[in-house]
Amino acid sequence: MGQITELLDGPSMNRALTRIAHEIIEKNKGIDECILVGIKTRGAFLARRLAEKIEKIEGKPIRTGELDITLYRDDLSTKNANGEALVQQVDIDYVVTNQKIILVDDVLYTGRTVRAGLDAVMDLGRPSHIQLAVLVDRGHRELPIRADYVGKNIPTSGTEKIVVRLTEVDQEDNVTLHKVD
Repeated sequence: MGQITELLDGPSMNRALTRIAHEIIEKNKGIDECILVGIKTRGAFLARRLAEKIEKIEGKPIRTGELDITLYRDDLSTKNANGEALVQQVDIDYVVTNQKIILVDDVLYTGRTVRAGLDAVMDLGRPSHIQLAVLVDRGHRELPIRADYVGKNIPTSGTEKIVVRLTEVDQEDNVTLHKVD
């Protein structure tokens, strides 16, 4: 039997996303050359929430897009020959060359999903910058990838699991830590 600890509730998650929205605007000196690209499923919903917050702050919309990436997991049959993350679909209706791309995901863990997202974006053109925004950074990187914007750093062990729940797909907002005995 495992133990479950709530790390972020709905209001805490909302505050973290509001802070990230302000940090994105500040770091990029506005949003004119920015495109938020959410990594499906939960990263795409987080990107939409960030876009809404940024529009309220800036008074104009920020461009958005989505990437569908199959995660690096042994139980998934759709992965590349190296057993790594595989991009399934790219839905970015903008030219990315000379733009600032902000990849958005729910949890940063090994970095393999982000690396697949970087490859997909680079296949579309040459952005001036690529930044990464995550709700949770849990450590355990296998690649030299770090987030530019982090909602919460949560150091974990390899046996623990972070679960992000969003109202859009899970009917509630929270982040929980699951400890396996």
